[in-house]
Amino acid sequence: MKRLIALIATLTLVAGLFAGCAKKEAQQPTDQTQIKIGLATDEGGKGDKSFNDAAIAGLEKIKAEYGIEPQIIESKSADDYEPNLTTLAADNDLVFGVGFKMADAIKAVAQNNPDKKFAIIDSVVDLPNVASYVFKEEEGSFLMGVIAGKMTKTNIIGFLGGIKFELIEKFEAGFRAGVKAVNPNAKVLVQYANSFSDVALGYEIAKKMYNDGADVIYHAAGGVGIGLFNAAKEMKKWAIGVDSDQAVLIPDKADVILASMIKRVDTATYTASKAAIEGTFASGTVVLGLKEDGVGISPTINPAVPQEVIDLANKYKQAIIDGKFTVPTKPAEVDTFQAPQI
Repeated sequence: MKRLIALIATLTLVAGLFAGCAKKEAQQPTDQTQIKIGLATDEGGKGDKSFNDAAIAGLEKIKAEYGIEPQIIESKSADDYEPNLTTLAADNDLVFGVGFKMADAIKAVAQNNPDKKFAIIDSVVDLPNVASYVFKEEEGSFLMGVIAGKMTKTNIIGFLGGIKFELIEKFEAGFRAGVKAVNPNAKVLVQYANSFSDVALGYEIAKKMYNDGADVIYHAAGGVGIGLFNAAKEMKKWAIGVDSDQAVLIPDKADVILASMIKRVDTATYTASKAAIEGTFASGTVVLGLKEDGVGISPTINPAVPQEVIDLANKYKQAIIDGKFTVPTKPAEVDTFQAPQI
């Protein structure tokens, strides 16, 4: 009897130990979640309420789901790109370069670190350890042009670009084409700031455009756009945001923001990170347009925008998705562009 009691006690103890071990193992994170993730911003930096913040938002979602704290390094100039990416590559398994201007730096650092994974936003780097995410910005910008073309009272509209480059020209071309489709008599003023961070310059450019008769300005200029919103607020004019839902991110300027062109940079950083965590990361190019829900109209639309204008923009959106017409990607193409009747 004593031997039976002892045996039962022993089995109970062993079962308890196994249960304890199983419980501890369940609480242990898998090896997949142990990767480290880093990101280098462009000059716009954290707090631009636009492009860089959208990229970081994707990593914040990864942090919430997987507990991985991203390492963020802000670049102050183009000279910082390669050193910042090199620093991140030394400490992380996956490194993001945010912005087309980082293409050369990503290429150099990725070649020097073939055992690490890299991802670049807004450019293509053809290497076996680099994933490239690019967007059809012209498609989302076209919808902003439809809204601007219908909302203007003066028939003068502005486009404020950051640095004049093929990528930003896609925003311009799409926007101007959208305006032309619904209001061919409207004039679009175009100016580039040659910066993505100079808020004061953005304010001055926007103020001049408003003084020249523009009553709606769309920007594709990162942090420069904050200056646009400041001018719009001061002069009681309309502005259109970009990359993120800027009426939400800048609530004190929400009353002058008609809408924003959403560019799901957060989807890109989240998707690439999740793939790296799950062991499915692949090199190559991912293209995100209206069909892929990579660009579009912000959830927040100013109450001043009539429902029929929103409906019209959505009809053009569906026409683009259905392949009924192709939005211009170059400013020179806008003059000959003819949108179908919707």
